[in-house]
Amino acid sequence: MFWTIPTLMTWTRIVAIPLIVGVFYAPLDPATRNLIATVMFVVFAATDWLDGYLARKLNQTSSFGAFLDPVADKFLVCASLLVLVHLQRADVFVALIIIGREIAISALREWMAQIGASKSVAVHMIGKVKTTVQMVAIPFLLYDARLFGMIDTGVWGTWLIWASAVLTVWSMVYYLQKALPEIRARVK
Repeated sequence: MFWTIPTLMTWTRIVAIPLIVGVFYAPLDPATRNLIATVMFVVFAATDWLDGYLARKLNQTSSFGAFLDPVADKFLVCASLLVLVHLQRADVFVALIIIGREIAISALREWMAQIGASKSVAVHMIGKVKTTVQMVAIPFLLYDARLFGMIDTGVWGTWLIWASAVLTVWSMVYYLQKALPEIRARVK
């Protein structure tokens, strides 16, 4: 199931990373760079929902796709956060919280899968809300201008990315609490 339509869509999120980063090095005016990067991020981020939908609809789910999907999401979010820190649109502390959580929870899930307890750290609603807030905050910060002449995306993006950082910590605590009984049982 390496070359299914859903898996190819997942790969596009990984391929998108150098394209989004490269936009900021293109000889364009800043407003055009911001717009192009924002549109690219939104389009590629939308493939996260679409590839899952198509995998179920076309009966093309696979263990490889289930592995690659969250990896692609994390790469796209982490690369975008690093760009935003570089552009001084996101605080490095926020990026460290979000990226650190992604590494920690990925490692926790890997370990829990090895010991046969992956259900205790299955995706929960708090993680989905965190991801949704991130996926709104990042394009706001990439755009960094007034939307429809009224919405200051820089201000809203900053508030949302900090809200995402809070949700990130909350979700990490939740997953660690769910895994704690298994951890205690294995560490004895």
